[in-house]
Amino acid sequence: MEFPDLLMHDDELQDETLEPSRSQRRRDALDILKLAETLAALSEAELSRVPLDDDLREEVRRTRAVTSHIARKRQTQFLAKQMRKLDEDALETIRRALAHDRAQAHREAAALHEAEAWRERLLDGGDDALNALLAEHSGADRQQLRQLVRNAKAERERNKPPHAYRELFRELRTLLGEPL
Repeated sequence: MEFPDLLMHDDELQDETLEPSRSQRRRDALDILKLAETLAALSEAELSRVPLDDDLREEVRRTRAVTSHIARKRQTQFLAKQMRKLDEDALETIRRALAHDRAQAHREAAALHEAEAWRERLLDGGDDALNALLAEHSGADRQQLRQLVRNAKAERERNKPPHAYRELFRELRTLLGEPL
């Protein structure tokens, strides 16, 4: 004996699965809340690079202006509520802009670390390190680098202010392709 009203057809099952589950809606809302918290934590310069409409940008500024912990949490939740009204394309554009900024910051930090490493290598390694640098970057001015290294070592030995040390760093950043 079959119960026809209890059996669901395949097309009825598909209609039910098109709606996201309550858990999925909650995960999406929490994701947008994290995105709102990230936006609220940005500096004004960083915020200006994120593509937001004027109302949402002003809401982010209002959220940043709140200093009380509970009030800020409530304001951030309100910002997230406003962001949930955006379509998925707009949210994805904001996510991409934030990811691009993070990737750019990582690249800049890596370039700074590379210049610092070369500076220390030049100060500790002498001519061998200078030859290795010149092998990688043939356009470098050997005499200028040698003079900067010599002056930086002398400053370090005499406990003088690190003018040549900093100048060597600036020269290495320019040489390694990271403009000042």
